[in-house]
Amino acid sequence: MTSQHPSPNDLVFTGSGLTVTQTREAITNLVDALLRTSAIEETETVALDDALHRILALPVLSPINVPAADNSAMDGFAFQSSELTNAAPIQLKIVGSVFAGTPYSGTLQSGECLKIMTGALMPPQCDTVIPQEMTRLVPSVASETALVEFAPDAVRAGENRRLCGEDLAKDSVAIAAGRLLRPSDLGLAASLGIATLTVRRKLRVAILSSGNELRQLGDALDPGSIYDSNRYSLMGLLKRLNVDVIDCGIVQDDPASLKAAFQTAALRADVLISSGGVSVGEADFTKQIMQELGDVGFWKIAMRPGRPMAFGVLKPVAGQTPPRSTLFFGLPGNPVAVMVTFYQFVRSALLQLSGSSQLAPPTIQAISSAPIRKKPGRTEFQRGILELGPDGRAQVRVTGSQGAGILRSMSEANCFIVLDHDQGNIATGELVNVVLFEGLL
Repeated sequence: MTSQHPSPNDLVFTGSGLTVTQTREAITNLVDALLRTSAIEETETVALDDALHRILALPVLSPINVPAADNSAMDGFAFQSSELTNAAPIQLKIVGSVFAGTPYSGTLQSGECLKIMTGALMPPQCDTVIPQEMTRLVPSVASETALVEFAPDAVRAGENRRLCGEDLAKDSVAIAAGRLLRPSDLGLAASLGIATLTVRRKLRVAILSSGNELRQLGDALDPGSIYDSNRYSLMGLLKRLNVDVIDCGIVQDDPASLKAAFQTAALRADVLISSGGVSVGEADFTKQIMQELGDVGFWKIAMRPGRPMAFGVLKPVAGQTPPRSTLFFGLPGNPVAVMVTFYQFVRSALLQLSGSSQLAPPTIQAISSAPIRKKPGRTEFQRGILELGPDGRAQVRVTGSQGAGILRSMSEANCFIVLDHDQGNIATGELVNVVLFEGLL
């Protein structure tokens, strides 16, 4: 990734800073520029059972027609549609049965039909299937063979028959490149007889926490110190994206330590995510270091939680072969703010950088079961619990105190309640936008 991209410092702030929408657009544009100059194009071929949550690099083309031949869409009776010309109830003689995997080798005469099972090949003389539940059996006086009876308007000509290639024609695209592969995609590939897939290599993402007050798990807590939780939250979030995580640990708040840690991470990773050190405190040296190591903007975002954030690129380290810039995110130090900013900005950027075509999680609407206080002029991401109300409709409530340092508010929640920039207070019964954690957390 070279330096031919818009600078994150080119953004002009007004009022309280960038809106969430402006921030997303800026990040998308910068990542897109990086991809134009130096896309991460390395690929690998993996076995189908190792492809879950990987990014598909090449489209999967169907080597066969699906279905491979005309077959029955349900259990019923197969016959020739010319039998539907009768106005009276139609009676057809049942002369045999057709099961999936066993083609029928006989020949049907006028007035005859075959009992057929779902997925069974349609006999050459048949083009229509009447569902079993729309018929009745009538004993035959002339022979021991039963008759099936149904009304002429119970089925239309050609109905309940799946045509050869109806789902997928041979050589058509079954799974498009850029797909974040899901279990159903693996099943689809297997149904086509495909045992391996070509996927993008995993992103290498380095994480670190900065702060003299931070302690490792297992260390004693002296006055004023706290355990570092942010790295563990970030590890979990990143593992959900199936990237390779490089844990750079805790870094002290001094320029030399931070500079060395950033350079080491840039040598090893495509992306560096740090938490802490992006505000305006005296001990926050990230901005100073970024002026030496890269092109990074320090943004105030009109959102709650997570207002301060840094974003940009670290320049290639001297002697690095081949030279490669590293995408950088400097997230706030508060535990909830780290997770919120990751969800809203980092997650989609990582997917974009990976070559994924699926960036944003879906938004649904739910009824607020209680009033929510909200000031216009910023986007808020309140932690919520989504559940079904007594009437079966989706309703949502906040988890309680929404402070940026209250990690329990994230642990108890199963969704974000997204309150838009210009939105004010929410009344009980009002619809709000909700983004589920499932598949993300």
